[in-house]
Amino acid sequence: MSDKLNSELTSRRASVSASLKTRANSIVKSEDHATPLELVDITIHYGGGKGGSEPVNVVDNFNMTLHAGEMHCVAGRSGSGKTSILTVGAGLTLPTSGRVLWEGDSLETMSDDEIADRRRALIGYVDQGGALIDGMSALENVLLPAVPDGEVEQRREMAKDLLDLVGLGRRMRHRPSQLSGGERQRVAIARALILGTRVLIVDEPTASLDRQSANRIIGILKDTTNDGIAVLVASHDHELVRLSDTLTELN
Repeated sequence: MSDKLNSELTSRRASVSASLKTRANSIVKSEDHATPLELVDITIHYGGGKGGSEPVNVVDNFNMTLHAGEMHCVAGRSGSGKTSILTVGAGLTLPTSGRVLWEGDSLETMSDDEIADRRRALIGYVDQGGALIDGMSALENVLLPAVPDGEVEQRREMAKDLLDLVGLGRRMRHRPSQLSGGERQRVAIARALILGTRVLIVDEPTASLDRQSANRIIGILKDTTNDGIAVLVASHDHELVRLSDTLTELN
């Protein structure tokens, strides 16, 4: 990412945010919180309901503080609970016990609607594979999060800038079936950033990619932290683990 292009995108974001007064960009606290995401004593169990089955312990007493502008990697074998931690951090699922704090506010104190509003304003989530809509172009996929608040036209130029930043400016009209796996993952990352995300959560972004494509994704994630965005990633990619600022290894 060039300094000039990075500066232009930052300016564009500020301009768009100033002109749009919607829930998605006004609900987040105006001051920059140094710790946008904290997980405190998180325990995640599955099962053990009315059927009488024994609960399966997936995560026990997990703690993490994610600072603005840093990348934290949750590493471990398949089935170790990496994805469960990410979905809890994104407010998509609730932990069995423990607290999730977004910019210092606990999700325990929020209604479902409040969690949904704050998530749109704060969190960008990218699951494995990117989950793009097949019948839509790359540009249309990036703009999807802007649809509920009617911000599509206002954010169109930002979407183009984001696709430029991830190296897909010339392929924004292509549909997912016309893109490689690495390109689809880059579109998904651009989509996750379109609302001015402060925390980017990405699940196994390099799992099915060749080394060159994987390294490009890792470079984009590192560039994202230079904008002050916090990145939480689950991966067992040794290069991604090496380049993360902090690391948790799950057994």
